[in-house]
Amino acid sequence: MQHTVSKDRYERMRKTGSIHYSMEIKRNLAEMVDKFPDNPQGMNYFYDRYEKFLSGDDTSYQGKKVVASMCIHVPLELIYAVGAVPVRICSGAYSMDQIGTEFLPAKTCPMVKSTLGAIYLDILPGNIDPVLIVNPATCDQKKKMGEMGDELGKPLYLLEVPPTKDTEEARRYWHRVIKKFVKKLESVTGNKITRRSLKRAIKMVAKAQAEYRRFNQIRKTAPVIYGKDAILVTNAYFFDDIERWTQKLSELNDELEKRIEQKVYVGKAHSPRILLTGSPSIFPNVKLPVLIEELGGVVVYEEFCSTSRMIWDTVAVDEWFLYDMIPAVADRYLKPSTCPNFSPNDDRKRKIAKGIEDFKVDGVIYQTFTGCQLYDMESRTVGNFVESLGVSTLFIESDYNPDDFGQLTTRLEAFLDSLKNKK
Repeated sequence: MQHTVSKDRYERMRKTGSIHYSMEIKRNLAEMVDKFPDNPQGMNYFYDRYEKFLSGDDTSYQGKKVVASMCIHVPLELIYAVGAVPVRICSGAYSMDQIGTEFLPAKTCPMVKSTLGAIYLDILPGNIDPVLIVNPATCDQKKKMGEMGDELGKPLYLLEVPPTKDTEEARRYWHRVIKKFVKKLESVTGNKITRRSLKRAIKMVAKAQAEYRRFNQIRKTAPVIYGKDAILVTNAYFFDDIERWTQKLSELNDELEKRIEQKVYVGKAHSPRILLTGSPSIFPNVKLPVLIEELGGVVVYEEFCSTSRMIWDTVAVDEWFLYDMIPAVADRYLKPSTCPNFSPNDDRKRKIAKGIEDFKVDGVIYQTFTGCQLYDMESRTVGNFVESLGVSTLFIESDYNPDDFGQLTTRLEAFLDSLKNKK
């Protein structure tokens, strides 16, 4: 790796960063577990995966070809089909955010800074050493960060996402981008995508997605799991073995269905049901959902690119031939997306409205990170739309710094109290 600082300083930064990162994981995980006595038993697997994998104690991917990604627009099916393992490395760590500040302006989005800091120090989940880091061009900050690949000595690859998704021109452009991406994957792994390997990958991912939709079906009823745990489950999809993740989610779903039968609920009878949207909550930065639920609310649905938007939709295949499957995979990663990168983005309002209705939401909390311009710019449009539905909205600007708990607590308490008074 090329270093922008002396070797001695780099080693000190890496040692200190590793210690702070490990402490942050343990502290935040303990808060999520210890402060909530009614966590489902099935969550223990996911708690354990975070502690081991993110702290580097899990080495299950050593010796395997790993393709890292930084967005939901990277087709996982294609990565599996070339025999590689996808790991999403978007970071929610404040300790890595502080490292990223060495390279990027202070007002840059904390997720971008944190991810860059983790890449620079080689502190990636599971100590992976990716053969490729795919960086979709979904915002200007990510695009410019991608130009630092040579400086960091890392194989960053820009995936060119079109600025709109509603035209046939954009769709054809995206298909060409994906064909080029297939060739890149085959080049870095030395493996060809075949009809059999892609069909198997599509079915494997579809099985995981079906279990996730079952999970969300359960969450539409009286709350049997907190949103902070739901976010952990979906964040684990970033890095876990997909077949094991599907099996463990299936076991958790079985337990949650029994809770419904036995009327074992989390929260209280009149806890406000909250929909979270905006800049994504990525562990260990889950302070907002944890604080909401400590104060008596229950997050029943998240419209995040780190949760529902990532897993919900499946690839629709008409014919199981390679020349049909690759365009079908490409369509799956363009048309259903409600990323604010797209203009217009009316689909996002439609999906939020459906989430409000399906999950019986009492209030919407819109989170935007300081420096996250796209979500910030859409907040007004989305906020006005939600208010037109008669649903109260709270807009919160925050970052990864844990020192704003006092201010957040005051605002959340007032919002949740207003929702309780309406019930």
